[in-house]
Amino acid sequence: MKTINEAFETAQGALAALKAAVRTVLENGPEEGLRNVDVGKCLGIYGGHVEHVGHISRTVLAMLECDGVAEQFGPEKRWRLVRHVQ
Repeated sequence: MKTINEAFETAQGALAALKAAVRTVLENGPEEGLRNVDVGKCLGIYGGHVEHVGHISRTVLAMLECDGVAEQFGPEKRWRLVRHVQ
């Protein structure tokens, strides 16, 4: 039986892999960015229950936004990677 710590480690690894996959989709997306639905459908994570479809991809995008990796912009609320100035 797994301990709570082992379950936590498994969850953190899964989140890291999912965030990396979303980052890859954004990196290879069009210059005008991608909608939440586009990201979710690319990865097969655009699911949910009635009136809550897309919350998985939206939540991961929000995590990347908090990490300073992705940003939502424009009236269409598209997503892109943050361009860091060197």
